[in-house]
Amino acid sequence: MEQKTIAQIRKEYQAALLQTLPAFVCAYQDDTRAGVQKLVAQAQKKIEKIQAEQRRVYEMGAYERHYAQYTAICGIDEAGRGPLAGPVVAGAVILPKDCEILYINDSKQLSASMREELFDVIMQQALAAGVGIVSAQRIDEINILQATYEAMREAINNLGIIPDILLNDAVTIPGVAMEQVPIIKGDAKSISIAAASILAKVTRDRIMTGYDSSYPGYGFAAHKGYGTQEHRDALKRMGPCAIHRKTFITGLTD
Repeated sequence: MEQKTIAQIRKEYQAALLQTLPAFVCAYQDDTRAGVQKLVAQAQKKIEKIQAEQRRVYEMGAYERHYAQYTAICGIDEAGRGPLAGPVVAGAVILPKDCEILYINDSKQLSASMREELFDVIMQQALAAGVGIVSAQRIDEINILQATYEAMREAINNLGIIPDILLNDAVTIPGVAMEQVPIIKGDAKSISIAAASILAKVTRDRIMTGYDSSYPGYGFAAHKGYGTQEHRDALKRMGPCAIHRKTFITGLTD
C-alpha cells in the first residue's frame, strides 16, 4: 500500500475527534518522518491535556460521590449580589450521577463564550434545572441577602422535582426543608454548584444585555450592572433608571 503523505496525515489529525486521537498516535508513532512525529507529539500533548482536565472534573465530583446515597443532588449558586442594577439570579441544577462536563468551573473563572457553551451542555445533560430571579425593587425592599435566599428558593421550586439534598455555595438557605451542605468556594469544588453558577450567570448576563436596549446610555450590555467607572459616570450624568438598586447607589448620583 502506498504510504500516506504528511499532508494527508495532517488532514487526518485535524479531523480527528478527541476520542480517536489515541488511535491516531498508535497508527503513526512508528513513522520516522519528522513531520509525522511532530503531529504525533501534538496529538499526545492534546491527549495529556484532556486527561488532566478529566482528572480535574473528576475531583470536582468529590462531594457528589460523598453524598451518592442521595438520588437527586442539587447544586445551588447565585449571580449578581454585588451590582448596582438589575436582579439577583439563582441557579439550581441536578446532574446525572458521575456526570462529566469538561471545562466546567466556577463561572467567574470562565470566559463569556465558554459560559455560553457550557450553559447549553448543562441544559442538555441536567436531570433538572431551575432559575430564580428577584428584581432590584425587591432587593431594596428586603436587602440583598434575603433577596438572594428568595431567588434560591424560587430556583429550587422551579426544578420540577424535589431534591434530596442541596449543595450550596457557602450559604444555608432559610425556609428550605431538605438537608443542606454549605461549601466554601463551592462553585470551584462541586460540579453541581459550578453548573448552577454558570446557569445563574448566563441567565443574568442575558437579562442585563436585554436591558441595555430598554435603558440605553448606561452600558448594561458591557458591565452587566456592576459598578464600573463607565456605569458610575452614567449614573452621575443620567441619574438612576427603573432597574437600579436604590439602596446600592446612595451618594453615586450627586
